[in-house]
Parts: sequence; structure tokens; C-alpha cells
Amino acid sequence: MSVQCLRSARRNRDVTREHGMRQAKNGPTPGESALDRGAGCRRFGVQVLRGQAQVTFLSSVPAGLLFAVALFAAGWEYGLYGITGTALGTATSRLLGADRERVSTGLEGFNACLTALCFAVFLGSDHLSTALLAAAGCVVVTVVTAAVVNLLGVWNLPSLTLPYCLLASAMTIAAPGFERIWHHGDGLAALTSAATGPTSLGFSDLWHGFFTGFAEIFFMPQWYVGALVLAALLVASRRAAAVACAGSLVGILSAWALGAPAARIADGTMGYNAILVALALCGVFLEAGPRTLGYAVVGAFTATAATPALAAVFAPSGGHTFTWPFVLTTFAFLAAARSFPGLRTSAPAPTAPEPMAALSAQPPAPQAP
Repeated sequence: MSVQCLRSARRNRDVTREHGMRQAKNGPTPGESALDRGAGCRRFGVQVLRGQAQVTFLSSVPAGLLFAVALFAAGWEYGLYGITGTALGTATSRLLGADRERVSTGLEGFNACLTALCFAVFLGSDHLSTALLAAAGCVVVTVVTAAVVNLLGVWNLPSLTLPYCLLASAMTIAAPGFERIWHHGDGLAALTSAATGPTSLGFSDLWHGFFTGFAEIFFMPQWYVGALVLAALLVASRRAAAVACAGSLVGILSAWALGAPAARIADGTMGYNAILVALALCGVFLEAGPRTLGYAVVGAFTATAATPALAAVFAPSGGHTFTWPFVLTTFAFLAAARSFPGLRTSAPAPTAPEPMAALSAQPPAPQAP
């Protein structure tokens, strides 16, 4: 009996040992799970910072970090809205299974960043209703982005900030009709009127207008915020920074030549669309060069001239121009570039805010779903 018991105990010990080895081989390892979770969090953080940077067509973590610093310099609430909005847009796209390359390069975050900031600026950042509505807006704009990308893909055009513009315009027009989210008394609707005020520019107007043009891309009016945005561009790409500076100068000079009030130039509202157009047309969707730089200058002038026109269109309904001049001007100039052989070559994909094939002489045929 003792021998049989000994043999049985050995067999049970061997079975237990084999079972434990299988569990060690196939089961989860606590250390590895923690490492995986840590890597996943770092990857998500990189995607969020790239989403911040894609507001100016960059897929750069340092640039995204500096943009976040710029927003926090304007006010901690704006920094929080911006980074949280980008994170919500990125997380929503991941949850819905969006294209991994788009998520990785930040293309699914920048419209959500602008949407959250827009809600904070126009509805009041210190209201709970604003925070909840901004969170919902970041989710919705991610869905709208997918729809716009698919629709414009037929014509080989990028979505740019069109999803954010659609949602922002709808919000500013509709918000005064809801008492729980509108806290400013009268609505924003107004009749258009001729521009008034002195048009002569002083040195202070010039340098304020130059920097605040960069800040107004993120709705901020402080010149030092614009300086930080420009510094981020310089860190990510000296070429992009130079093109952006050219766009800002074109916007200022165009507005002055057309007779815009000096106050409108100094506050940056006449320059930020010109900056974005210049970046898009020289180095992002069209390869940087002397021809495309001239093309971008014409585009920046066009966006500046279109800004008051679109302001007049939206004013009676209570809407705002946002980046509509940039979006419409860039669409027109990219579509026209197909007729100009010297402008057809697209820029390298990593700098583009959306994967975009080389511009061809003929628009691509619609594809069956």
C-alpha cells in the first residue's frame, strides 16, 4: 500500500507540475500586461499630441506639445478643452475602428480639438453644459469627419477643417435657441454693415497682427500664444514656419491694401485663414517650390478677401466665419491645380493632413460602394 501511495503521489505531483507549466505558458503574465498597458497609453498619448499638431498639418509630437502649452498659456481651461477634445476624438475613432494610419498620424483628432475649443469660447468654458456639449460634439465631429472624407474622396480632395466648420456653424446658429446652453443673453444674429475705423497701420498693429494671426487659428487673441504656435511650427519644420510667416504677412498686407480697419488686422482675424491656405498650398498638398509659393500667395490673398464676404453671409443667422475662407479657398485652388502641370505633384504623405494621391489632370472616377 505504501508503494502504491508513493507512486500515486508522484503521478499527482507530475500532473500538477505539467498543469502549472501550461498555465505559465498560456496564461496572462502580470508584468507583461502592465508593460502592454503602458505601451498602449504612450501610443495613445502620441496620437493625441499629433492630433493637436495636425491643426497646422503637422504630425509632430513636439509641435503638439507646444500647441498644448500655448493653449494653457491662454488659460488653463482652454488647454484642458483642447487636449481633452483631441483625446475624445482620437478615442472615438479608435473605438469605431477607424483607419490605423489616420489615427496614428493624428488625422482623427484635430477637428475634435477645434470643436472643443469653439464650444468653450462661444458658450463659456466655465459651464457644465458647455463641457458636456463639447464632449458630445467631439464624438459627433469624428463621425462627420468620416462622412466628409468618404464624400470628398470621390474628387480626391482632403476634408481639411470642414467637419469642424459644419458643426461649429450649426452650434453658433442654434445655441441661442436653447436656454440651458446659451448664457449670453441676446443671440449673435446681426445685420451686416460697412467696415469702420482707421485703416492706417502702426508698428504695434503690424507685429501684433503678425503673431495673433497664429493664435487665432486656435481662437486665442493673445500675441504670445501666437508666438508659441509659431515656435511649434519652427520646431517641427523650418520650411512650414517660413511658409506660415509668408502667409501671415500676405494676410496683413492684403487686408491693409483693401482697406480693412487696423483693429481687425491687429487682432489677427484677417490673417489666420491666409496662414492655413499658404501651408496647404505650399508643401502639404502641393510640393514646395517657387511656383507653388506664388500660387499659395494668391490663395492667401483670396482667403483674406473672402473673410469679410463670408462674415456677411453668416452674420444674419448668427454664425461665424471660423475657417470657412481657408476651406473653400483651398478646395478651389486644389481643384484648379489639376489644370496646371507645374502644380500637380503632391507633397510627401507624412506631412499631409490626409492621405492624398497625386493630383491628376482628370478627376478620379466615382468608385462603387
